[in-house]
Amino acid sequence: MTPFISFYLIRTLPLQCLLRRVIEKYMAINKSTTVTFDNKKAPFFRALKEKVDNYFAENNIKPTGNRRLYIKTAVLSITAISIYTTLVFFTPPIAISVILCALFGINLAAIGFNIMHDGGHGSYSRRKWANEASTYFLNVMGANSYYWKIKHNINHHTFTNIEGMDNDIQAEPFMRFHKGQKRYWVHRFQHLYGILLYGLTYFTWIFYEDFQKYFSGKVVATGSDKKLSLKEHFIFWGTKLAYAFIYIILPIMMVGFVQAMVGFAIIAFVTGVFITVVFQLAHVVEGTNFPKVTVGGNKIEEEWAIHQVNTTADFATKNVVATWLLGGLNFQVEHHLFPRISHVHYPKIHQFVQETCAQFNVQCIEYRTVRGAVLSHIMYIRRMGRE
Repeated sequence: MTPFISFYLIRTLPLQCLLRRVIEKYMAINKSTTVTFDNKKAPFFRALKEKVDNYFAENNIKPTGNRRLYIKTAVLSITAISIYTTLVFFTPPIAISVILCALFGINLAAIGFNIMHDGGHGSYSRRKWANEASTYFLNVMGANSYYWKIKHNINHHTFTNIEGMDNDIQAEPFMRFHKGQKRYWVHRFQHLYGILLYGLTYFTWIFYEDFQKYFSGKVVATGSDKKLSLKEHFIFWGTKLAYAFIYIILPIMMVGFVQAMVGFAIIAFVTGVFITVVFQLAHVVEGTNFPKVTVGGNKIEEEWAIHQVNTTADFATKNVVATWLLGGLNFQVEHHLFPRISHVHYPKIHQFVQETCAQFNVQCIEYRTVRGAVLSHIMYIRRMGRE
């Protein structure tokens, strides 16, 4: 989730003081040491991993992607190129253009979920070059894969839902996701205006957050400086300029300024909503935990795997359309436990997770439908805005 600058909020809140307090809080948590987990024995994860490892070994299956994933890659790529070509070079009527822009936004998000995400975790293929190539799909979408890997793979996957450590739950002062965050009067309406903010995440990610990381040298406020290699400098600027040309300059040249900007706004908004909502359904719903870490108390008294189960939720695991479109991210618990395994294997791993959770009396959060998960998210943020 990305913080947004709103004129109304700037006018009603002492933003400078507020941001200073937020940064000071994060720095205070980080001064102690990195949060650690009780992994000395880790019986839950050992039992689960044994089942998963045996499944792949006994069936002679590789944990990376397979033909189904590669076919999906071709379908999503061809669809995106086709929609873009139609919009830019054939200029269909307004109503059709609006529909195609929305579909293009969904298509981009699906590319991120299915291709880039697996590649970023090294699970797309056994071949390193294929994983790297898949990860660069994010650069094609306008963001920077180098920064994403650090922010997502390290901070989010290790310290899921921990205030000050997981940057994905930091949206203060604009939204409040758990009781440890300060509540402002505007949060009473966050379940109403939240969807508008979600739609801005993609835009701010591309045009603000990446540049903030680049010029500050910090991927997260509490992290250490990350210096880019000469190669990464060229990739950063090269892909940013290419994105601006392909998605903004060329459409302006072909269809005109107003039409191009409206189309880009629709695409960016739909992509932002789609990406953000999927994340929210996995971590910000009724039942997920937000462990509190205080200065000097930097130990989570449970093993890392149980922490992942407690802070993550599955949804619509029997919905094959959702699983295909979301790149298996509706199996979010399985993904957090085994990020190096491709999403095409998550339905089978889900069975092992359910068995092991029952064996160790660990509650696994799951919503049967997408609709149920969406309603849970709305009710949860409504409650967080009023308590």
